[in-house]
Amino acid sequence: MRCAHTVEQVRAAEAALMSRLPEGVLMQRAAAGLAAAVVDLLGGGYGRRVLLLVGSGDNGGDALYAGAILARRGAQVEAWLLSDRAHPGGVAALLAAGGRTTSGDPRRPDVVVDGIVGIGGRGGLRPEAQRALGSVAGVPVVAVDTPSGVEVDSGEVTGPHVRADVTVTFGTYKVAHLVDPAASASGVVHLVDIGLDLPEAPVEALQPDDVAALLPRPTPDAHKYLRGVVGVRAGSPQYPGAALLSVAGADTGLCGMVRYVGDPSVAATVRQVHPEVVGEGRVQAWVVGSGGGEDAGDELAAALADDVPLVVDADALAHVDRPPAHAVLTPHAGELAAMLGADRADIESRPLHHVRAAAERYGCTVLLKGRHTLVATPDGRVRVTTTGTPWLATAGAGDVLGGLVGALLAAGLAPYDAASVGSWLHGAAATLASGGGPLVAGTVAAAVPDVVRGLSTP
Repeated sequence: MRCAHTVEQVRAAEAALMSRLPEGVLMQRAAAGLAAAVVDLLGGGYGRRVLLLVGSGDNGGDALYAGAILARRGAQVEAWLLSDRAHPGGVAALLAAGGRTTSGDPRRPDVVVDGIVGIGGRGGLRPEAQRALGSVAGVPVVAVDTPSGVEVDSGEVTGPHVRADVTVTFGTYKVAHLVDPAASASGVVHLVDIGLDLPEAPVEALQPDDVAALLPRPTPDAHKYLRGVVGVRAGSPQYPGAALLSVAGADTGLCGMVRYVGDPSVAATVRQVHPEVVGEGRVQAWVVGSGGGEDAGDELAAALADDVPLVVDADALAHVDRPPAHAVLTPHAGELAAMLGADRADIESRPLHHVRAAAERYGCTVLLKGRHTLVATPDGRVRVTTTGTPWLATAGAGDVLGGLVGALLAAGLAPYDAASVGSWLHGAAATLASGGGPLVAGTVAAAVPDVVRGLSTP
C-alpha cells in the first residue's frame, strides 16, 4: 500500500524518532537520499551545476546538506538563499565542502533543487521565490519533500507553486503526492526511508500486491451463482452503447454471471454482442444509470427495492436521495457539482474536500472520477487510483468502470474495496490496452482479464 500521511502525523513520528537519535542524524539521512536522487537524475555528479533554492525551513536544510554531499562528489553547487534564516549548519556544511552561496543571478544550472518551503508552509510562493524560479525556467527541478507552494494535507493549489520533475520525500508519502492538483505538480515521487514509525494513513493508494490480495478468486468448488451475479440496468433506445459498455465492464469474468434488464431492443443487442448475458432474475449487486435517460429514476428505484449493493452512475445520480450504505456513487466532477450544489471548477480544484463531503452527506462510498480517481467513505478514508493513462479520457470509459465495480460487488467485495480495486483495474487495463496510443472504452474492458492474469497470486 502506498500510504500518505498528514503533516501532523509526520511531525509526531519525526519527533519520536529524533528523541532516540543523535542530533542531526535524521536530516543527514534525508540529505543522503536527496543527493542520490539528484545524481540519478543527472546521470552523475562530477562537473554538474546544481542550484539550491533555499528557504528558512528544514527542507532548506535538507537541500544544503545534500548540496554538500554533491559538492564533495565534484558538482558545482550554488545555494540561492531566499531567507536570512537559512539553516546555519547546512550553510556551513555546504561552504566547507566547496559550495558557494548567492542572493541572485546564479549561473545557469543543470538542475534546481527546490528547498524553498517546508511541509508546514501554506500555499503559494512569495515574490522573491517566484523571481528565483522564473530565472531558471526550463531547468529540471527536484523538489524536497513536496513542491513548494502546494497545500500538503489537501492536495490543493492556491497560488504560484513549483512544478517538479522529481520530488524526493522522506519517511512516507504526503497527501499532495497522490491527490490532484498538487500531485500533478510533484512529477515522479521518490520515497526515502528514514525509519519513521507511522500510524494508519488517512489517504492511500493500492499497489499491485494489494489488488492481488483483495481480488475475489474462485474456489475449487465454485459455480456461477456462488461467484456472484451482477445485474445491469443501463442504456436506452437513445443510448444503447451505454448498455453495451456497462455490460462489457461487468462481463470480464470477475463474477459468475451478468444479467441485463432494459428496453427489449437494447436487450437484444446486448445478447447479440454478449451471448453469455442473461435476463432478469436474482442478483447480488446492481449497476444502474449509464445512458438511462429519463427512465434512470425508475431503474434506480427498481434496483433499490432488491436491497443489494449497487453502483449508481450517470443519469441515475440525479435521482439519488438517501442511498443505502452499500451503494457506490460514481460521479465525475460535473455530476458531483450538481449533487452538492457546488461549482465544477471548485470540485476540480478541491477534489479531496468534496469527495469526503459527498461520502459524508450521502452516507456511502463515493468514487470521484479524474486523473487520479478518489474513492471515499463516510468516515473520511480515501483511496487514490494512480493507474491509468491520459488516453483513458474517452467516451464510455465510465460505463465500463461502473460495470467492473458492480461485478466486484457481486463477487463479495465491500463497497470501498470494490470501488478502489475496480478503479485500479480500470486504469491498469487502459494502460495495457493503450500501449502508449489511443484507445476506445471497449478495449479497456477486453484488457481486464490480461491485467488480472498478470497479478501475483497471494
